[in-house]
Amino acid sequence: MRIEACTTDAAIDDAIAILQQLWTDTDTSFIREFIDEEEYHLFGLYDDNLRAVAGCSIQRVLHHRTHAWIHDLVVDQAHRSAGYGSELLSFVTDWARSNECAVVALAATLENDSAGEFYIENGMQRWGYVFEQEC
Repeated sequence: MRIEACTTDAAIDDAIAILQQLWTDTDTSFIREFIDEEEYHLFGLYDDNLRAVAGCSIQRVLHHRTHAWIHDLVVDQAHRSAGYGSELLSFVTDWARSNECAVVALAATLENDSAGEFYIENGMQRWGYVFEQEC
């Protein structure tokens, strides 16, 4: 098992296929455009083939100081519950620490109970709520 940055077109194409398992209604070109942003770091966990991806950025906000924000952490549906998500989350935490981040943070939808349970089982704490309104 290895984790590395997804930087080649082939690796990004494979990652997009897994990301679309979470973002089912999102167009491939929009995902690629987001991945191409300079601050977005896309990591892939490989076990012969790509099994999981995590997209992160380093941000600063007053309540967390410098933190790593996980935009996406998706394990290929056929390979869930095999430890890949935990391994990738641990990697992101180490990556954040090496980039002098105070915390790792993310948002999960209310209806995704399994994601909430996964993050709590992996040592994360529920900190607050995310509110949004369409403009």
